[in-house]
Amino acid sequence: MSLKTLLVCLTSPEHAETLMKVAVPLARKHGAHLIGLHTVEALVVYPGIAMHIPEKSFAAFNESQKKESEATKAVFKKHTRSEDFASEFRLMPAESVSAATRIIESARAADLVIMAAEDKTTDHYDQRAVQAQVIRGSGRPVIVVPADYEGPEIGANIVLGWSDTREAARAAHDLLSVADPGANLTVLRVGKTPQDMLEDTDGIDISEMFARHGIKTTLEHRGSAGGDIANTLNKVAFEKGADLIATGAFGHSKTYDFVIGATSYALLRDPKLPVLFSK
Repeated sequence: MSLKTLLVCLTSPEHAETLMKVAVPLARKHGAHLIGLHTVEALVVYPGIAMHIPEKSFAAFNESQKKESEATKAVFKKHTRSEDFASEFRLMPAESVSAATRIIESARAADLVIMAAEDKTTDHYDQRAVQAQVIRGSGRPVIVVPADYEGPEIGANIVLGWSDTREAARAAHDLLSVADPGANLTVLRVGKTPQDMLEDTDGIDISEMFARHGIKTTLEHRGSAGGDIANTLNKVAFEKGADLIATGAFGHSKTYDFVIGATSYALLRDPKLPVLFSK
Protein backbone atom coordinates (compact mmCIF):
# COMPACT_ATOMS: atom_id res chain seq x y z
CA MET A 1 0.00 0.00 0.00
CA SER A 2 1.35 3.40 -0.96
CA LEU A 3 1.30 6.30 1.47
CA LYS A 4 -1.18 8.99 0.42
CA THR A 5 -1.74 11.01 3.61
CA LEU A 6 1.15 11.88 5.94
CA LEU A 7 0.71 13.77 9.21
CA VAL A 8 3.84 15.40 10.64
CA CYS A 9 3.40 16.76 14.16
CA LEU A 10 5.36 19.99 14.44
CA THR A 11 5.31 20.56 18.18
CA SER A 12 7.99 23.26 18.10
CA PRO A 13 10.14 25.22 15.64
CA GLU A 14 13.21 23.58 17.20
CA HIS A 15 12.20 20.13 15.95
CA ALA A 16 10.37 21.18 12.78
CA GLU A 17 13.55 21.29 10.68
CA THR A 18 14.48 17.71 11.60
CA LEU A 19 10.97 16.36 11.07
CA MET A 20 10.53 18.02 7.70
CA LYS A 21 13.77 16.47 6.45
CA VAL A 22 12.20 13.08 7.16
CA ALA A 23 8.63 13.83 6.06
CA VAL A 24 9.30 15.64 2.76
CA PRO A 25 11.30 12.83 1.06
CA LEU A 26 8.58 10.35 2.05
CA ALA A 27 5.83 12.58 0.66
CA ARG A 28 7.85 13.14 -2.50
CA LYS A 29 8.47 9.41 -3.11
CA HIS A 30 4.82 8.51 -2.63
CA GLY A 31 3.16 11.61 -4.07
CA ALA A 32 1.42 11.94 -0.71
CA HIS A 33 -0.59 14.78 0.79
CA LEU A 34 1.55 16.17 3.63
CA ILE A 35 -0.18 17.77 6.60
CA GLY A 36 1.86 19.78 9.09
CA LEU A 37 0.02 19.96 12.41
CA HIS A 38 0.90 22.47 15.13
CA THR A 39 -1.14 22.53 18.32
CA VAL A 40 -1.45 25.75 20.31
CA GLU A 41 -1.20 25.24 24.06
CA ALA A 42 -4.04 26.53 26.22
CA LEU A 43 -3.41 28.55 29.35
CA VAL A 44 -5.14 26.30 31.87
CA VAL A 45 -6.62 27.71 35.07
CA TYR A 46 -7.57 24.90 37.43
CA PRO A 47 -10.90 25.19 39.26
CA GLY A 48 -10.68 25.48 43.01
CA ILE A 49 -7.51 27.56 42.93
CA ALA A 50 -8.28 31.11 43.94
CA MET A 51 -5.92 33.32 42.01
CA HIS A 52 -6.06 36.27 39.67
CA ILE A 53 -4.17 36.14 36.39
CA PRO A 54 -3.48 39.64 35.08
CA GLU A 55 -4.63 40.49 31.59
CA LYS A 56 -1.00 41.22 30.67
CA SER A 57 -0.08 37.61 31.46
CA PHE A 58 -2.77 36.32 29.12
CA ALA A 59 -1.62 38.72 26.41
CA ALA A 60 2.04 37.76 26.81
CA PHE A 61 1.18 34.05 26.71
CA ASN A 62 -0.94 34.42 23.59
CA GLU A 63 1.77 36.48 21.89
CA SER A 64 4.42 33.84 22.62
CA GLN A 65 2.14 31.15 21.19
CA LYS A 66 1.54 33.26 18.09
CA LYS A 67 5.27 33.76 17.49
CA GLU A 68 6.00 30.05 17.93
CA SER A 69 3.18 29.13 15.51
CA GLU A 70 4.44 31.57 12.89
CA ALA A 71 8.01 30.27 13.22
CA THR A 72 6.83 26.65 12.89
CA LYS A 73 4.70 27.49 9.85
CA ALA A 74 7.69 29.25 8.24
CA VAL A 75 9.78 26.07 8.54
CA PHE A 76 6.96 24.00 7.01
CA LYS A 77 6.52 26.40 4.10
CA LYS A 78 10.27 26.58 3.47
CA HIS A 79 10.46 22.82 2.96
CA THR A 80 7.28 22.42 0.89
CA ARG A 81 7.01 25.53 -1.32
CA SER A 82 9.06 24.04 -4.18
CA GLU A 83 7.54 20.54 -4.00
CA ASP A 84 4.97 19.09 -6.39
CA PHE A 85 3.02 17.12 -3.79
CA ALA A 86 0.04 18.70 -2.00
CA SER A 87 0.70 20.13 1.45
CA GLU A 88 -1.16 22.07 4.12
CA PHE A 89 -0.32 23.57 7.50
CA ARG A 90 -2.91 23.15 10.24
CA LEU A 91 -2.89 25.35 13.31
CA MET A 92 -5.08 23.73 15.95
CA PRO A 93 -5.80 25.21 19.42
CA ALA A 94 -5.74 22.61 22.17
CA GLU A 95 -8.35 24.63 24.08
CA SER A 96 -9.80 22.52 26.91
CA VAL A 97 -8.16 19.24 25.82
CA SER A 98 -4.55 18.13 25.56
CA ALA A 99 -2.26 18.30 22.54
CA ALA A 100 -2.32 14.48 22.43
CA THR A 101 -6.10 14.48 21.98
CA ARG A 102 -5.90 16.93 19.07
CA ILE A 103 -3.10 14.95 17.41
CA ILE A 104 -5.01 11.68 17.80
CA GLU A 105 -8.11 13.23 16.23
CA SER A 106 -6.09 14.29 13.18
CA ALA A 107 -4.04 11.09 13.01
CA ARG A 108 -6.98 8.78 12.43
CA ALA A 109 -7.32 9.93 8.82
CA ALA A 110 -3.59 9.62 8.09
CA ASP A 111 -1.70 6.66 6.65
CA LEU A 112 1.34 7.49 8.77
CA VAL A 113 2.19 9.87 11.61
CA ILE A 114 5.66 11.39 12.11
CA MET A 115 6.65 12.86 15.47
CA ALA A 116 9.76 14.11 17.24
CA ALA A 117 11.12 12.23 20.22
CA GLU A 118 10.21 13.75 23.58
CA ASP A 119 12.37 16.71 24.54
CA LYS A 120 11.68 18.13 27.99
CA THR A 121 13.78 21.20 27.25
CA THR A 122 11.45 22.45 24.49
CA ASP A 123 8.15 20.55 24.81
CA HIS A 124 5.21 22.37 26.35
CA TYR A 125 3.60 20.88 29.43
CA ASP A 126 0.69 19.38 27.47
CA GLN A 127 3.13 17.76 25.00
CA ARG A 128 4.92 15.64 27.60
CA ALA A 129 4.80 11.90 26.79
CA VAL A 130 2.49 12.69 23.87
CA GLN A 131 4.23 10.10 21.64
CA ALA A 132 3.09 7.14 23.75
CA GLN A 133 -0.45 8.51 23.90
CA VAL A 134 -0.66 8.89 20.12
CA ILE A 135 0.79 5.40 19.53
CA ARG A 136 -1.72 3.89 21.95
CA GLY A 137 -4.76 5.92 20.94
CA SER A 138 -4.61 6.76 17.24
CA GLY A 139 -4.70 3.31 15.68
CA ARG A 140 -2.07 4.49 13.18
CA PRO A 141 1.63 3.66 12.72
CA VAL A 142 3.84 6.37 14.23
CA ILE A 143 7.45 7.13 13.32
CA VAL A 144 9.35 8.80 16.16
CA VAL A 145 12.43 10.73 15.02
CA PRO A 146 15.42 11.51 17.28
CA ALA A 147 16.27 15.14 17.94
CA ASP A 148 18.67 16.59 15.35
CA TYR A 149 18.51 13.41 13.23
CA GLU A 150 20.60 13.83 10.08
CA GLY A 151 20.63 10.30 8.74
CA PRO A 152 19.59 9.01 5.33
CA GLU A 153 16.08 9.02 3.91
CA ILE A 154 14.08 6.20 5.45
CA GLY A 155 12.87 3.17 3.53
CA ALA A 156 15.95 1.58 1.95
CA ASN A 157 17.31 -0.45 4.87
CA ILE A 158 15.02 -1.51 7.71
CA VAL A 159 15.25 -3.68 10.84
CA LEU A 160 12.01 -5.27 12.04
CA GLY A 161 11.84 -6.39 15.66
CA TRP A 162 9.85 -9.59 15.26
CA SER A 163 7.91 -11.66 17.79
CA ASP A 164 4.80 -13.83 17.63
CA THR A 165 2.44 -11.01 18.61
CA ARG A 166 -0.38 -9.01 17.10
CA GLU A 167 1.60 -5.78 17.49
CA ALA A 168 4.62 -7.16 15.63
CA ALA A 169 2.36 -8.34 12.82
CA ARG A 170 0.93 -4.84 12.55
CA ALA A 171 4.44 -3.38 12.37
CA ALA A 172 5.44 -5.89 9.69
CA HIS A 173 2.58 -4.93 7.42
CA ASP A 174 2.76 -1.20 8.22
CA LEU A 175 6.40 -1.04 7.15
CA LEU A 176 5.41 -2.25 3.67
CA SER A 177 4.01 1.21 2.99
CA VAL A 178 7.32 2.82 3.95
CA ALA A 179 9.84 0.39 2.42
CA ASP A 180 11.38 1.28 -0.93
CA PRO A 181 11.01 -1.21 -3.82
CA GLY A 182 13.79 -3.77 -3.40
CA ALA A 183 14.62 -2.52 0.10
CA ASN A 184 16.87 -4.49 2.44
CA LEU A 185 15.07 -5.84 5.50
CA THR A 186 16.37 -7.69 8.55
CA VAL A 187 13.68 -9.62 10.42
CA LEU A 188 15.20 -9.81 13.90
CA ARG A 189 14.21 -12.12 16.71
CA VAL A 190 15.76 -11.23 20.05
CA GLY A 191 16.02 -14.05 22.58
CA LYS A 192 17.17 -17.64 22.78
CA THR A 193 18.42 -18.87 19.40
CA PRO A 194 16.85 -22.19 18.32
CA GLN A 195 19.21 -25.06 17.59
CA ASP A 196 17.47 -25.56 14.26
CA MET A 197 16.59 -22.32 12.44
CA LEU A 198 13.87 -24.20 10.54
CA GLU A 199 11.96 -24.45 13.82
CA ASP A 200 11.12 -20.75 13.56
CA THR A 201 8.19 -21.25 11.22
CA ASP A 202 6.58 -17.88 12.05
CA GLY A 203 9.80 -16.02 11.31
CA ILE A 204 10.24 -17.91 8.06
CA ASP A 205 6.64 -17.23 7.03
CA ILE A 206 6.90 -13.47 7.60
CA SER A 207 10.24 -13.36 5.78
CA GLU A 208 8.74 -15.14 2.78
CA MET A 209 5.82 -12.69 2.81
CA PHE A 210 8.26 -9.80 2.46
CA ALA A 211 10.16 -11.60 -0.29
CA ARG A 212 6.95 -11.85 -2.30
CA HIS A 213 6.76 -8.07 -2.13
CA GLY A 214 10.21 -7.84 -3.71
CA ILE A 215 11.99 -6.96 -0.46
CA LYS A 216 15.43 -8.48 0.16
CA THR A 217 14.85 -10.16 3.49
CA THR A 218 17.17 -11.81 6.03
CA LEU A 219 15.95 -13.62 9.17
CA GLU A 220 18.30 -13.31 12.15
CA HIS A 221 18.30 -14.41 15.79
CA ARG A 222 20.24 -12.55 18.49
CA GLY A 223 20.52 -13.00 22.21
CA SER A 224 19.84 -10.03 24.48
CA ALA A 225 22.26 -9.17 27.24
CA GLY A 226 20.23 -8.92 30.42
CA GLY A 227 16.98 -8.94 28.44
CA ASP A 228 17.65 -5.50 26.97
CA ILE A 229 15.78 -5.89 23.69
CA ALA A 230 15.89 -2.18 22.81
CA ASN A 231 19.69 -2.14 23.04
CA THR A 232 19.93 -5.22 20.82
CA LEU A 233 17.63 -3.65 18.22
CA ASN A 234 19.74 -0.50 18.17
CA LYS A 235 22.97 -2.50 17.96
CA VAL A 236 21.80 -4.60 15.01
CA ALA A 237 20.38 -1.53 13.25
CA PHE A 238 23.79 0.15 13.60
CA GLU A 239 25.59 -2.93 12.26
CA LYS A 240 23.26 -3.10 9.25
CA GLY A 241 23.40 0.63 8.53
CA ALA A 242 19.61 0.72 8.87
CA ASP A 243 17.61 3.90 8.37
CA LEU A 244 14.56 2.69 10.31
CA ILE A 245 13.58 0.29 13.10
CA ALA A 246 10.04 -1.08 13.00
CA THR A 247 8.49 -2.72 16.04
CA GLY A 248 5.21 -3.57 17.67
CA ALA A 249 4.40 -1.25 20.58
CA PHE A 250 2.96 -1.66 24.06
CA GLY A 251 2.05 -5.31 23.90
CA HIS A 252 1.62 -5.39 27.70
CA SER A 253 -0.78 -3.60 30.00
CA LYS A 254 0.04 -0.09 31.24
CA THR A 255 0.58 -1.52 34.75
CA TYR A 256 3.13 -4.04 33.46
CA ASP A 257 4.92 -1.37 31.46
CA PHE A 258 5.10 0.96 34.46
CA VAL A 259 6.30 -1.63 36.99
CA ILE A 260 8.66 -3.73 34.87
CA GLY A 261 9.53 -1.50 31.95
CA ALA A 262 9.14 -2.29 28.25
CA THR A 263 11.01 -2.15 24.98
CA SER A 264 8.62 0.49 23.64
CA TYR A 265 9.42 2.93 26.44
CA ALA A 266 13.15 2.24 26.15
CA LEU A 267 13.08 3.06 22.43
CA LEU A 268 10.96 6.16 23.04
CA ARG A 269 13.29 7.47 25.75
CA ASP A 270 16.42 7.32 23.65
CA PRO A 271 15.88 6.53 19.95
CA LYS A 272 19.12 6.26 17.98
CA LEU A 273 17.37 6.48 14.59
CA PRO A 274 13.74 6.75 13.42
CA VAL A 275 11.50 4.06 14.92
CA LEU A 276 8.14 2.99 13.49
CA PHE A 277 5.77 1.93 16.28
CA SER A 278 2.59 -0.04 15.55
CA LYS A 279 -0.04 -0.83 18.15
